[in-house]
Amino acid sequence: MQVSSLLSRKEIQEHHDNHDHENDHDCGHDHEHTNFRMTTMIAGVVFVANSFFMQWFAGTDNQLAGISAFIGAMILGFPIIRLAVKDIKNGILTINELVAIAFLAAMASGESQLGGYQTAGIVAFFMLLGELIETRTAAGARASIASLVKLTPTKARRMVGNDEEEVAASELKVGDVIRIRPGDNIAADGKIVTGQGSINQSNITGESLPIDKGSGDEVFAGTINLNGVLEVEVTRAGEDTTFGRVRDLILSAEQTKLPFMRIIDQYMGYYTPLVLVIAALVWFFTGNIERVVSVLVISCPCAFILASPSAMVAALASAARLGVLIKNVGDIEIAARINAFVFDKTGTLTTGELTVSRLAPQGDIKPAELLKVAATAEKFSNHPTAKALSNLAEEAGLNLADPDDFKETAGKGVQAKVNGSNIVIGRSQWLRENGVADDFESKVDLQEAEGYSLLFVARDGDCIGWIGLQDGTREEAKEALADLLGSGVQRVAMVSGDRQPVAARVASEIGCAEVVAECLPQNKVDYVTDLKSRGYRVAVIGDGVNDAPALAAGDMGVAMGAAGSEVAVQSATIALMNNDLRRLPFLVRLSRNTRSVINQNFLFGILFIILGMAAASYGIINPIVAAILHNAGSLIVVFNSARLVRQGEELVPFEPESTAEVGDSADGMTRQPA
Repeated sequence: MQVSSLLSRKEIQEHHDNHDHENDHDCGHDHEHTNFRMTTMIAGVVFVANSFFMQWFAGTDNQLAGISAFIGAMILGFPIIRLAVKDIKNGILTINELVAIAFLAAMASGESQLGGYQTAGIVAFFMLLGELIETRTAAGARASIASLVKLTPTKARRMVGNDEEEVAASELKVGDVIRIRPGDNIAADGKIVTGQGSINQSNITGESLPIDKGSGDEVFAGTINLNGVLEVEVTRAGEDTTFGRVRDLILSAEQTKLPFMRIIDQYMGYYTPLVLVIAALVWFFTGNIERVVSVLVISCPCAFILASPSAMVAALASAARLGVLIKNVGDIEIAARINAFVFDKTGTLTTGELTVSRLAPQGDIKPAELLKVAATAEKFSNHPTAKALSNLAEEAGLNLADPDDFKETAGKGVQAKVNGSNIVIGRSQWLRENGVADDFESKVDLQEAEGYSLLFVARDGDCIGWIGLQDGTREEAKEALADLLGSGVQRVAMVSGDRQPVAARVASEIGCAEVVAECLPQNKVDYVTDLKSRGYRVAVIGDGVNDAPALAAGDMGVAMGAAGSEVAVQSATIALMNNDLRRLPFLVRLSRNTRSVINQNFLFGILFIILGMAAASYGIINPIVAAILHNAGSLIVVFNSARLVRQGEELVPFEPESTAEVGDSADGMTRQPA
């Protein structure tokens, strides 16, 4: 199911204008439909399962068990019969007609009908289960667009003289001046007229660190003003904004994605008539209705039909145990053929959270003292640098007192009194503005151009040291990439919106040879499209809004689920809930084994049907034996597929994080440091 088939461009705009009401209605409708279908399936399964219980354990007369199986089979089979009738009216033959014939044949087989009813119920259940999975996938596609729309501000503060008025973001025009307060999501692209602040624009550019911007600098819609009050002249509004184009890119990429090909359906138009012809020939030459019923029962391709769903269910169970959420079962098959992985950097190969990488005290100052002074002075700040200092101080067991006379200047730094001393923390220029005149930068050996954020700490006019912070790489990233290359993946690349030196440093740390930096969302899509045009099957791994178009453009999209944005998670079809990149090599191995099992099941199913129909035609087996063999064949396929459940047992199972932990992670992702 494609996003483009669910929501048109016009519908998206209408949804944007009235998203609260319409979203609730649409989601409610889908939810109610799914719940009804689920309730129906459960009811049918209960009746069928009860028939087995009554037959095997309770010692009840088979007639009562048959009634229970009959009711369950009819509940489960009615949707299939209805679809088959609909297809016939439309002049087409699909698997629906084949399953309907098999269902009816099973219902008509046997003396007591019990076995036939039970068989019919099982077939119908698995078919409805596949439809339910498909419905869930379609709902996720619709939610991806809705989530993206919600990230665009619906209101803006437009300046009228010296006053401001609240207007709908859709009313903004080029030349309007809007006021952006601290914490505001910017409603349009524009240039800063007055003010300065730190802008988190990772949603657009993928840069790991917020950018300090002032008068004349450009800002993007959908980015966040962390601090400072800005007045911005609108240069692009509505769908013309960079963020609006990101949304359009998702739609375009989804339109180019091929739907999951259902191999069985391609042959049902031939198989169904063939079975009917064979049954007619058996009747013509033998005149034995028992042989005809046997042919119809044994030709019911349950083993063939279960070949793929049973393996998929087992693979899904194995993946879910390890925190790999697969929303589109077709990607299990696609993953087996993936030979190129394209990674985002920030939040994917890196943690997306600022950490202290260096404590460099000057003179007689100890590292612990430098950290305590800096963390205490920053205690009241909400800036990500303050969070990084606080986290390290907590790990070191330092008790932090409250600072006095705390003052934070947007885009520059902090001033406070700690134990009676005047503390100034920030960039070098901020210290000079506050009277620190010595050559305190001469001993710094970290480069901000390589993605390090430098904080200088001054006490009573003297620099007592500096602190280096960075967005650290994930511990398992190097191992995961090496494992992918060792498993036969031909290309592993990192594509980032961050600066070249930053990207190069991260790539060197994780052992990634192919790096493309300074990419906007369109550039990422172009890179993925180019790889696909050269014959590669591409998996894209990302976490942010800027990654969503590339996730949709790849043959397979994998989102970092716990820390990733909602849009990225919904645009992708696979999410790593525990953000462990080592799950990717596991996914590749699981998909390849799943494909192998499916092929085995298909081969067995074909041979089983051919040999079974031959035996039924010659009267070697009767309808009762045919029903028994039919169930036995299905069980063989199911047991063969069940082997996949044990995949990945050597890895640590996924354990969901608490709400508080997830919230902290998300906070760290949205409030990047300067």
